[in-house]
Amino acid sequence: MNILLLGYGKMGKAVEQAARKRGHQITARITSGNRHELGSTRADVAIEFSSPEVAVENVAWCLQHNLPVVCGTTGWLEKKGIIEKMTRDCNGTFFYASNFSVGVNIFFKVNEYLARIAGGNSTYRVHIEETHHTQKKDAPSGTAITLAEGIMKHLKSITSWVNHHSNKQNELPVLSHRIANVPGTHVVKYESPLDSIEISHVAHSREGFAMGAVAVAEWLPGRKGVLTMDDFLQL
Repeated sequence: MNILLLGYGKMGKAVEQAARKRGHQITARITSGNRHELGSTRADVAIEFSSPEVAVENVAWCLQHNLPVVCGTTGWLEKKGIIEKMTRDCNGTFFYASNFSVGVNIFFKVNEYLARIAGGNSTYRVHIEETHHTQKKDAPSGTAITLAEGIMKHLKSITSWVNHHSNKQNELPVLSHRIANVPGTHVVKYESPLDSIEISHVAHSREGFAMGAVAVAEWLPGRKGVLTMDDFLQL
């Protein structure tokens, strides 16, 4: 399979290594420095790990050129509705995930289950902590936002998340930490005067994210529409 890489930072390089291990070819590596080469490349699928500033433009280009695109860039989701409409209008293929790790997507389901069974007990206060490497540009992480959305889906008393400490009953605190060489750690904590409940996911490297993105790219050709990890994993 021929893969176009949009973005060639730490994740782009990890995706390239994973793709080569699985026998695929990288036809181009597009960054801000060689964007003029984009129109001359040929590929079966694009994998997008760039930056929030250019992700929408990259995905839109793929949709306009009938190229299935796998996007893992976070920090731009306020414009996701525009991309979803464009996908439908172009009869295109757009796959977005805040995290491509199979383990993280299992963690998402455990998070929702815990919120559902603990949510009826008003003595618990819940918050999320996420820790990433210092080069990560957005905060909170897309994974932390997905966790927050999963909690709010079942705890109707919480109406929004905030990226700081909060004592307001309707706010879910999501606390971000940036430490060198941390691929990604997410912790969900329920605390009461009597006890605490905690679930966590710790990534040991970027390889799990990269392998997941390549596996999705292998699965994507021939499919249409807006797709997610629930579709891929049949959750």
